[in-house]
Amino acid sequence: FYFLYKSRRRCLKPLKHLPLNPNPRPGKLFFLTQTGTSKALAQRLLDLLSSKNNIPFDLVDPHTYEPEDLPKESLIIIIASTWEDGNPPQNSKFFVNWLADISTDFRAGNLLLSDCKFAVFGVGSRLYGDTFNAVARDLGKRLRGLGATEMVPVGEGDVDGGELESVFEGWSEKVVTVLKGGLVMENENGIVYESDVESLESDDDDDGDGGGEDIVDLEDIAGKGPSRKKSVNVAETNGKLDGKREMVTPVIRANLEKQGYKIIGSHSGVKICRWTKSQLRGRGGCYKHSFYGIESHRCMEATPSLACANKCVFCWRHHTNPVGKSWQWKMDDPLEIVNTAIDLHTKMIKQTKGVPGVTQERLMEGLSPRHCALSLVGEPIMYPEINSLVDELHRRRISTFLVTNAQFPEKIKMLKPVTQLYVSVDAATKDSLKAIDRPLFGDFWERFIDSLKALKEKHQRTVYRLTLVKGWNTEDVDAYSKLFFLGKPDFVEIKGVTYCGSSATSKLTMENVPWHSDVRAFSEALALKSEGEYEVACEHAHSCCVLLAKTEKFKVNGQWHTWIDYEKFHDLVALGRPFDSEDYMALTPSWAVYGAEEGGFDPDQSRYKKERHHKSKR
Repeated sequence: FYFLYKSRRRCLKPLKHLPLNPNPRPGKLFFLTQTGTSKALAQRLLDLLSSKNNIPFDLVDPHTYEPEDLPKESLIIIIASTWEDGNPPQNSKFFVNWLADISTDFRAGNLLLSDCKFAVFGVGSRLYGDTFNAVARDLGKRLRGLGATEMVPVGEGDVDGGELESVFEGWSEKVVTVLKGGLVMENENGIVYESDVESLESDDDDDGDGGGEDIVDLEDIAGKGPSRKKSVNVAETNGKLDGKREMVTPVIRANLEKQGYKIIGSHSGVKICRWTKSQLRGRGGCYKHSFYGIESHRCMEATPSLACANKCVFCWRHHTNPVGKSWQWKMDDPLEIVNTAIDLHTKMIKQTKGVPGVTQERLMEGLSPRHCALSLVGEPIMYPEINSLVDELHRRRISTFLVTNAQFPEKIKMLKPVTQLYVSVDAATKDSLKAIDRPLFGDFWERFIDSLKALKEKHQRTVYRLTLVKGWNTEDVDAYSKLFFLGKPDFVEIKGVTYCGSSATSKLTMENVPWHSDVRAFSEALALKSEGEYEVACEHAHSCCVLLAKTEKFKVNGQWHTWIDYEKFHDLVALGRPFDSEDYMALTPSWAVYGAEEGGFDPDQSRYKKERHHKSKR
């Protein structure tokens, strides 16, 4: 049959069948995966093909496959992830490189795979711009160049767009349709399937023009014409509402809740910190207690933005949170976020009642949070109403410790005074920063430098936060010292990376975790490079963390003043007049000072050491 155009009466290429493979050799379903997503999708497609439609396929890891056997195949399906810089995952580099080499070898020619039919689905992130699904696109091009017949166009799934599942499902259905002998038609804009044609014809029938012309426009077929989709409810739009989707999809929500997060609205979260529970039991506070005098059992860890612009190798959330380069989601009210965060936090505090060591006095104090660490996960400064949220916390006399990942310099400039502002300085050179943070922005280094410069203009307490990863950034003392003059921070926190278990998204092992002695040595070398501008002031051995402080500002008459007078800070904020970091500093206790025998452990707390029963080796 033929399709008629409204504006010009031409015919598309005749329809043809792509029948089931007559060769008894099963098709090959390859998965090119780094984090396991592509493998999971391939497994799902295998079930759809083999179990539900009786179409035989073998699930294949390309790492175990000999590419020279490809000319023997008659059916190939590839689910391909794109990894760093548009490269293929580790398990498929040889396979992909072989295909690239053979496709440019004149001896192979363009008929090497002429007996093969194929389909490719890409898994990537649109936030990476030009490299989005680069591997899948390249595979499709290489296979076509070798004479293989493309059954369906390359599918492109976006792991950060919230629609990966639905896109893959639709693509899979078309693959099955073709393999079961469904009609397929090619045109200059792509491939049109019988099911699509029937859908378009059905839409025309519903136009309500009493019969009219039974004509389908080519622009409608190619997806360029006006949309004829009917209105759908919110539940059917993958979280989209009024043109903007919710940041936390059901899958992301399930992953984060499994890790103990309490999700607030559509983009915020709160979680009780292990140090909060520790100090509730009188077993010691976190390094912020030692360095700055916060009461760990009265600290709430939260974020108004679960999304981030980096995918750091040491991310302790294993990349289960969303990513983004700008705010593109539905936005919740800051007052509602603060109210809900406090409510959820206090409910978690109440659950510690009756736990050994938790006294009634500390429990009651914990129910009234006095500090908020806006560093839980993601990039808090991305939230458009961050200043209103900070104002709301300060109005309740809750101090604010805000961490930013140095990719939004303009946001730093616009930020109102916070108790202490951190910038993560995860590396000191462009190449190492790219390797460690895996940023989304192409101009990540320029944004990083501008963020440090923006810090210099702040009058409140500012901090460079360095995370040392052995084998990655522990040799860059000179390069780090050169960054000091850009932001002139009040403090430099140097902390060993925390190993959070194995993850397909990270290559880190326990070998990458420095000892406290390593962190001390690095800190002392860095202080020496500053030529007296900074000195080593405090340490918290349990957290493997050391603090450098500006000597001229915070060492008064030979004594360190790294602690904070929180009541004074809130009074200064309430006055609404400019103030500086010296205006609310307080004396550091002797047990927190670098080199003290307590190692930063508060002597008023009870030190607790777990007994470890290791199996004896035979």
